[in-house]
Amino acid sequence: MTRKTLWGIDLGGTKIEGIVIDKEHPENVFCRERIQTEGERGYEQVLENIGRLIGKMQKITGISADAIGIGTPGTLDSKSKKLRGCNSQHLNGKSLDQDLRALLNVPVTLENDANCFALAEAHLGSAQCADSDTSVVFGVIMGTGVGGGLVVNGELISGVHGIAGEWGHNHLDDSGGLCYCGKVGCVETIISGPAIEKYYFEQSGTKHSLDKISHLSENGDDHAQRTMKRLHHFFGQGIASIINIIDPNVIVIGGGVGNVDSLYLEGLIAVSQHIFSPTLKTRILKPALGDSAGVFGAALLVR
Repeated sequence: MTRKTLWGIDLGGTKIEGIVIDKEHPENVFCRERIQTEGERGYEQVLENIGRLIGKMQKITGISADAIGIGTPGTLDSKSKKLRGCNSQHLNGKSLDQDLRALLNVPVTLENDANCFALAEAHLGSAQCADSDTSVVFGVIMGTGVGGGLVVNGELISGVHGIAGEWGHNHLDDSGGLCYCGKVGCVETIISGPAIEKYYFEQSGTKHSLDKISHLSENGDDHAQRTMKRLHHFFGQGIASIINIIDPNVIVIGGGVGNVDSLYLEGLIAVSQHIFSPTLKTRILKPALGDSAGVFGAALLVR
C-alpha cells in the first residue's frame, strides 16, 4: 500500500520518539513509537537506536521513509556543520545529519527541538485554535533549558547562524550567575525550571520541585511567594523583549515552567508593563500538543 507520509524523530536526552503521519492531513497518525536514547552508552549507540526505531516503524506501517525530519536539543554550527549547544553532551561536535543520511540512506533534515515545537504548534496546535491572525508565531520552551522558535507565514525561520529564536541566551539579569554557555545572567539562568528551584533553595534552605513551589506560594509560603514573584517579573521582561523585536501574533509557552498557571495571570501583567505598547495584543497560550509537539514538528520539517 502506498501512502504519502511524513516521518519525524524527536531525539531527547532519555527517549527517542518517532512518528509517521499523513502528509495531506498531518493530524492523522499512522505510527508512533518510543525507545530509550541510551546516550550514556555513547554516540554510536544513539545512532544505532535511531536506526532501530526507523526499522521498527517501517515494519509496523509496511512502507519506507523517503525523508526524515530530526529534532535535536542543539543546533548545527553554520561553519563546521556539527552539533553544538546540546545538553546531551554525546551529541556535541558530531555531524548527526550526515551520519544519519549514511546510516539510513534517506535525506535527513535536522532542526533544534524548540524550532520543531514552534512549527508544530503553528500548524497543528494552539496557534490554529487562537481566534486571531497567526502569521507570526513564536514558540517558547521553558523547561530544563530555555529556547524558542519562530514561524512566519507557516515557515520556520532559522536565521543565518541557525539560532533564530534562541532568546534563552539573551542577557536578563546578573543575579542569574554564570551560564553554561560562558555568559552571565542569561534568561536560562533565571527562569528555567532548575534556576527557579535553585533560587527557592537559596531563600529557604529547602529543595522543592517547581510544582511544589507554586503550590506553596498559593498557600502563603513567604519564600515561595518571593520566588514566584521573581519568576513573574523576569518572565515579563524576557517575553517583552521578544514582543518588542518580533511583535508576534501568538506566543505558545511549552516546557515544564509553562505549566505554571500564574504565568498567564501575573506573568501577563508583567509582560504588559515591559512592552513598548500601551496594550498587550499578542496571544500568549499554553501548547495544545503537549509533549507531542516536538515529534510532530520534526515530521513537518520534510513536508
